[in-house]
Parts: sequence; structure tokens; C-alpha cells
Amino acid sequence: MRLVSFFNQTNNTIRPGLVEQEVVIDIQHAKKLLQLTVPDSIQEIIEHYATAHKDLQFIAETARQGRLNEASYTLKDVSLTAPIPRPRKNIMCLAVNYTEHAKETAALREHGGKAPTQPVMFTKAPTSVNGPYGNIVINPAVSQQIDWEVELGVIIGKKGINIHEDEAMNYVFGYTVLNDVTARDLQSRHKQFFKGKSLDGSCPMGPCIVTADEISDPHNLALRLRVNGEIKQDGNTTQMIFSIPDMIATLSLGMTLEPGDIIATGTPSGVGFSRVPPEFLQPGDIMESEVEGIGTLRNPIVSSQQ
Repeated sequence: MRLVSFFNQTNNTIRPGLVEQEVVIDIQHAKKLLQLTVPDSIQEIIEHYATAHKDLQFIAETARQGRLNEASYTLKDVSLTAPIPRPRKNIMCLAVNYTEHAKETAALREHGGKAPTQPVMFTKAPTSVNGPYGNIVINPAVSQQIDWEVELGVIIGKKGINIHEDEAMNYVFGYTVLNDVTARDLQSRHKQFFKGKSLDGSCPMGPCIVTADEISDPHNLALRLRVNGEIKQDGNTTQMIFSIPDMIATLSLGMTLEPGDIIATGTPSGVGFSRVPPEFLQPGDIMESEVEGIGTLRNPIVSSQQ
């Protein structure tokens, strides 16, 4: 199942949608037509998926039969937001989780190119979340070193603490594409990750959440990042140092994970600041972030002097 959030211009609201063959079914409209009780946001659907799942399947099947045309839109005609437009908590992220990325940043980081023996974690503020096609705004008074990092995002589906690795995948609701856009100068200036990772709009996400049952092996997915059509990153989740169960077990140790929590699993090699000479995003650029089986983000880079 592929779930999206989209902006409804008629009533100025964000609504949950179900994607079927390039068509978005408005879940709120469909449930009224079919007299169902599906929740009214993707966050709530994740929280109540055990009971909502059958109704969502019924909506999808009814749409395939051509009986929900008045609640359906072509995908190209809707304005998608991030699937979870405003997460309830910070996005949890892993640094240097790809071997080649650790190597390429050896001269610029204290790890010296060695793979970490424990997951290295940081977070991004909820206000950093952006849509799959939203503008990335560069304010040169704030940062002049905006970098890219394509990543697989993991969406937690149920509450848990001290989760064992063997059980960890049972806590995964689904997967999305995200980009951990980073202000490298702020990252260096403040000697930590949070500020440089949390500028407004610096976490484009989407275009959908693909439920876990549709991704047979999240540890074997191609990731690519293009700037103006030129491939900058080309990796695979097989290259991750710490697996998704590792991440969930480590994060949940003494800390409760909840439905809708988002984990960014790290980025492969090819980031801008480790290139010779360094490369950074510029106004007018188009950044595309792709994860196999999920979709592609396409974010224009624009300038602001505010």
C-alpha cells in the first residue's frame, strides 16, 4: 500500500490519500461514500493501522473497480506534502552509516574513515520537514554550504521500548525517501549536527510511504541523488554498516519509539562537502533523491535574502 498526504485547495486542508496506479484516492471522501471509519490523517492511520487496514484495502479494491471516481485524482494533478507533514517528534538520524561515506569524510571528521562500532545518532527538528517537490530555500546570510544526503526513511508503526533485534522489523510500518539536507558551515561552526541539520525545509520527504509488506528487502535498495540531472550519489542499502534492526534496537534502548516516528538510515558516498573541490547546492539547481521501489523527490533550490 502506498500512502500520501496532499493539499486540498477546495477547503485548504491536508488530506490522506491512497495511491493506486497513478491515481490518488481521497481517503476522507471515499470513507464517506462507503460509510467507513478510517482515520483522517496519515499519522492516525499509522497509529490505528491494525483496524484501518481492512477498510483501506476495501477502498483500494473499490477504486480499482472504477466505483470511486468522484473521490479520485490523477497523481500529477494533486499537490503532495510530506506523508507526515509535521512529525510529533524530531527525525532520528544515523551518521556515517555507509562504509564508503565514512571513508570519503575521513579527512574532514574525527573518525578518520573508520566505520563506527556503535550507531552515531543525531536528530532534525520537525520544522525541517518539506514536501517531495517543495523548494529548498537558501539564505546566504544563514548558510552558503548547503549539501545533499539521499536516504531511506523508516517509519515506526507501533509503540515499543527495549526492542530486541529479532523483533525489530515487526515495528516497521513502512518506508519513504528523504534527504538530510545539511548546512555544512553551521555544522562545523557549532561543533555538532543539530543546528546544521534543522534549517526550515531541510528534510524533503515522500513522495509516499510504502507499507513494509510491499518492500521485500529494505536492505537491498538502490539510492541515487542527482543535481541538474548529474548523478552525485549512487549507492545501495546493502552498504549500510548498521541494519534497520540494529538501529531500532539501539534507539529503543531505554527510549520509547512510537507510531509515526521517523528514522533516517544514513547516506551513501558522494556528498558535496567531501568532493575535491567541495560542491554545494546553488539557487536554480534541481535536486532529485530516489530510492528504488518507493519514488523520487524533486526539489528546486531557490534563494532568499530574508
